[in-house]
Amino acid sequence: MEQIDLYLRKSAITRQRERALTFRAQEERGRRWASDNGYVVRKVWADNLSAYTDTVRPEFDKAITALKEDEVPALWCYACDRFSRKGAGAVIPLLDSGKRIVFDYERLDSADPRDRRDIINRAEEAREYSAFLSHRVSDTKTQQRNEGAWLGAAPYGYEIADELSRKLRHGKHWPTLVEIFEKTAQGMSARSIAMTFNGAEPPVPSPDGKAWGGSTIHRMIQSPVYEGWQAVALKKGGRSTPYRDDKGERISVLADGVEPVPPELVKRARMAVAGHGAVAPEYRSGKPKHLLSGLLRCASCGGGAAIHGRSYRCYNFTVGKPCAEPMSAMRSLIEEYVYAKWREAVLRADISDADPLMVAVAERWVALTKPEETDEHRHALAAVKAAEKALERLAEDRGAGIYDGAMGRFFPRLVAEAEADLASAQRRASEFNGRVDLTLFDDFDALDAAWRAADGDLRRDLIRLAVDRVTVTKGARRGAPFDGDARCAIAWAQPEQGG
Repeated sequence: MEQIDLYLRKSAITRQRERALTFRAQEERGRRWASDNGYVVRKVWADNLSAYTDTVRPEFDKAITALKEDEVPALWCYACDRFSRKGAGAVIPLLDSGKRIVFDYERLDSADPRDRRDIINRAEEAREYSAFLSHRVSDTKTQQRNEGAWLGAAPYGYEIADELSRKLRHGKHWPTLVEIFEKTAQGMSARSIAMTFNGAEPPVPSPDGKAWGGSTIHRMIQSPVYEGWQAVALKKGGRSTPYRDDKGERISVLADGVEPVPPELVKRARMAVAGHGAVAPEYRSGKPKHLLSGLLRCASCGGGAAIHGRSYRCYNFTVGKPCAEPMSAMRSLIEEYVYAKWREAVLRADISDADPLMVAVAERWVALTKPEETDEHRHALAAVKAAEKALERLAEDRGAGIYDGAMGRFFPRLVAEAEADLASAQRRASEFNGRVDLTLFDDFDALDAAWRAADGDLRRDLIRLAVDRVTVTKGARRGAPFDGDARCAIAWAQPEQGG
């Protein structure tokens, strides 16, 4: 007996009256047709996917490949619209090459020359129906979005308030969602938050019921829905942006009386993700133990240095990693040298002439002596950087063609809003540009006395007011006197605001 393959397809979304047969029902009809016509079923291919033109259907592709390559002489399909909705182009090449395709519902068989026109016409009808259905679905979704209905499953932290309006309200995971924003705003990394949630007892439930991941938390922080806005992706797989109606207005998806995540908290969390936010003390790395810990770099391998006995030594070398010329310097000698250079540079810098080094010292001195005021200033500067980045992203999106279509009419408005945000952030940052008392750093005796009186913690802080890094080369020979000028290259502090 000759062989035949069966192709089954059932849309995962739309089912059409009596044609919406289950896979089992379709297969039973196909096997019955094969038996009645002297065939034996070789292979059953099945896709539980739409037949729309932009959908990839792996089983359909395999079935057509098997037919084209003569692995099987015929292919049975329940109905023309189960086969393809891409029009005549999907069937004409098969008809021209003499392949046999049977469409059970329409009683069409390409082996009968009289059925050729009907098969082509039915294929075109299926394509036209698909286009109409796609347009109708698109119009319906647009209308629902404009009414503030949330079309998919409720985002994490929310629940659907009622099925009629499909507005959102706070769900049982709302406190966790707010906690994510708070921890992020304070400087805790997404990875750390995920690890904390996964390690809790019991583990904190995640959106998909699996383990938390940093990318999941990043998507939450960036999603407009937590500001209360309808959200869409302008391109497949891209980031979510606020949906806008024909007037360019954003649409709320929250039920009456429901508040979003506080706007200021959202802003600080996003700035933190972008690397512009201030980090809370509990999330900052611990203070270095020794005066120059964290400042020294090995010139050979670029790695840091650690205390080994009475010396600072290349860390990579001490743990067995490769370093061609590992640095090593007696702790007392290099600390004395760096302090002397630090004192010389600070006293030489002109306080009244906006010397870049002294500007950097001033910024860090305020951070050291007035941490609360400094955090506010950092938040203000972070807002400026975030607003600048938003303008850059708009330009990048336009360059990528995202605003070439219907969204293009909103571009001028989006730019105006971003520019207004930037101007507001710049005004806020300018409020912190007052004078700082730096007289301590303009008097040799006062500075030297302050250094001698300082404990280890304060000395480490003072050194870091002006020094960012010290790169140290290997000594000329073992036991040679320490020559700081020959071996040390000091990278001096630079202003955070660019001078």
